Amino acid sequence: MNEPTGRRHRDRGDDGSREAPMVPRATFDSYYGRPILKPPAWEDNIAYYFFLGGLSAGASLLGAGADLTGRPALRRGTRVSALGALGVGSYFLIRDLGRPERFLNMLRVLKPTSPMSVGTWILAAYGPAIGTAAVSELLPAWLRRSLPGRLIDGLARPAGLSAAALAPAVASYTAVLLSQTAVPAWNESHEELPFIFTASAAASAGGLGMIVAPTAEAGPARGFALYGAAVELVASRRLESRLGIVDEVFQTGTAATQLRWAKRLTAMGAAGAVLLGRRSRVAAVAAGAALLAGGLFERLGLLNAGRQSTVDPRYVVEPQRARLASREDERPSHQQ
Repeated sequence: MNEPTGRRHRDRGDDGSREAPMVPRATFDSYYGRPILKPPAWEDNIAYYFFLGGLSAGASLLGAGADLTGRPALRRGTRVSALGALGVGSYFLIRDLGRPERFLNMLRVLKPTSPMSVGTWILAAYGPAIGTAAVSELLPAWLRRSLPGRLIDGLARPAGLSAAALAPAVASYTAVLLSQTAVPAWNESHEELPFIFTASAAASAGGLGMIVAPTAEAGPARGFALYGAAVELVASRRLESRLGIVDEVFQTGTAATQLRWAKRLTAMGAAGAVLLGRRSRVAAVAAGAALLAGGLFERLGLLNAGRQSTVDPRYVVEPQRARLASREDERPSHQQ
């Protein structure tokens, strides 16, 4: 028995149409073989800034908690480290910007629709707050007894709490900044990036707390590290299994290597914190160092995944086609 004519026609076309294709299936290319998108201009300096900014935010949260619960060593170590991380991170940010005045120029106006503008103002408020809290820990005894010293001591707790209130925004605004770009790997990851950035900041800060505080005071740091590591690993796994073709940039090249190391080090650090961190100071320091390294590799891997996703036009075109097809499928039948 012969097949129906319509079925024969459908079998001829690989796009589901009733007619045989008259031209070869389209391939992805661009003029003169150039990428459709320019690769991000950011260098590794910006990944260092992302990591250190998140570390500072997480450490300020730990410092505020330590202040309220009577853990002076943890409070001192995390406050001072938060200020140090912010200072070094700002150096890498300014180095990436090229000229320091560019940061100051962004303070001339507040644009609520711009993650860069909002982030600049968040940093402008966060910096003095954590700076005041950290300086109070560094005052020599003779200066602490003076009027300026007593004033700084009196402001330390409110400043530390203010920094802690701003810390989630400091840790997450960079994720919003990435996801609002046209870079496929970042734009397609907009659901997971805020969770990854904030959780990684928590894990790194927990690792820092285990390094700077004795084990007797580092309980909150261990809990913070475990929580952050768990959320980071789950969110990273979801990201790499949800993105369709864009997932390839997370599985190949430099980005894949760095992200694998991020997972290994984060998991090792969390395991060390839970199993040995309470009993051994050496193990606590080693676990903390692993968590810090994992956080740095996470930012580097995400940065390189974005770079890789601008090279092949498929990563730009196919997600756009998928979204268009999804919208067409959702249209009511009387509009089609």
